[in-house]
Amino acid sequence: MEHELLMSFLVIIGIDLILGGDNAVVIAMASRNLPPQQRQKAIIIGTCIAILLRIMLTTAAVYLLAVPYLQFTGGIFLLYLGYQLLIEKKDAQHVKSGTSLWKAIRIIVVADLFMSLDNVIAVAGASHGRLMLVVAGLMISVPVIIWGSRLIQTAMAKFPLLIYAGSGLLAYTGGEMIVREQELSSFMARHSILEMLLPILTVIFVVLASIYYEQMGEKH
Repeated sequence: MEHELLMSFLVIIGIDLILGGDNAVVIAMASRNLPPQQRQKAIIIGTCIAILLRIMLTTAAVYLLAVPYLQFTGGIFLLYLGYQLLIEKKDAQHVKSGTSLWKAIRIIVVADLFMSLDNVIAVAGASHGRLMLVVAGLMISVPVIIWGSRLIQTAMAKFPLLIYAGSGLLAYTGGEMIVREQELSSFMARHSILEMLLPILTVIFVVLASIYYEQMGEKH
């Protein structure tokens, strides 16, 4: 029994740490334009709210897969988020710092909500109904997520092109969520090439759309 408990706990931590890489990118992207003090607040508050929501999601995980087009909607949102974070690179100077703190927190929480859908299903299965294992696993992964987001922010400050990589990751994840939508499974089965290429095409679309936006802004 103790061995089974330990294995479940280790699996949950593993899932959370893998998920933490995506979360760290979202947090770094969403809060990169804030002053250092507000950036720290956005990271901590956004992460804590996201963790609480993920615990709640895990308890309801069995019902999530039954919601039609939920993954599809989440995928579309992540495409929009990847695009929005890229164009804000240009518009950052026009954003007031007072409102951008809560805007950053909102982006972190909502993006985590959609990105966590399939992962909370996996965590719920690994926990076998033991909510305390879920909570403990998430608490262990929090420092890794926060530290990872700071590291990514530092890298993006030195290498601005990494912002495109971060948005590309969000777009790719969005494309994968669209492909995995249960309601589209028969359609994707008939179009296997589209299923394989769609995540890559979403990355290209988001990056090209943001470049087009910047060029149009320069003309005006």
